[in-house]
Amino acid sequence: MKRHTPLNIALLGAIALAPAVASAQDGDARSDRFAVVGGYALSEPTGDASIAGQEAELDGEGAPTLSASYYINDNFAVEAWGAADKFGHRVLTADGKVASVDSQPYALSGQYHFGSGAQTVRPFVGLGYYENNYDGETAQAGGPLEGQRVGVETASGAMATVGVDVELSPRWFARADARYLHGDSDLKLDGETVGEMDESPVVLGVGLGARF
Repeated sequence: MKRHTPLNIALLGAIALAPAVASAQDGDARSDRFAVVGGYALSEPTGDASIAGQEAELDGEGAPTLSASYYINDNFAVEAWGAADKFGHRVLTADGKVASVDSQPYALSGQYHFGSGAQTVRPFVGLGYYENNYDGETAQAGGPLEGQRVGVETASGAMATVGVDVELSPRWFARADARYLHGDSDLKLDGETVGEMDESPVVLGVGLGARF
């Protein structure tokens, strides 16, 4: 329960401020409260890893994403977001590729959408909590880790979002966003912790959404 504190703070803050924003809105407020977005994103790790004292890094890859949002009012929304498939990463050191791992993040966040629902272009920002699950850890054949069981612990932490929606019709809109997921994980070989991975990816996405 303790690890969800950042998310709880973000959502409670959004709910507490919602009445003030709603009272300031005019006749441009929208009546539809739900939105879904399907898209594609590139996850690019920004941190580094350490394996038994040796520096390493992860490369990036793309995957489809899905999100669902509930609009508390015309400006505040709560969004559930996640990768619909896994991002694949190569673990690289000075010796080249030593392992591969798949990641699949998901998150819950509070968002503030600027302006009114009548605007064609609406930027937004968000803050929430994410978890990034890892699996498919495999040591590279012929590499220094061959024959050892590689493990990466689940990462979790704060997620910040910036984005923009462009209305295409009263129901449909296009979205572009960037998300920063801050967190690190323990790296294990044969069940023993031998290092740390600070993936902290920037996830750049585009998508098509509908409100109803």
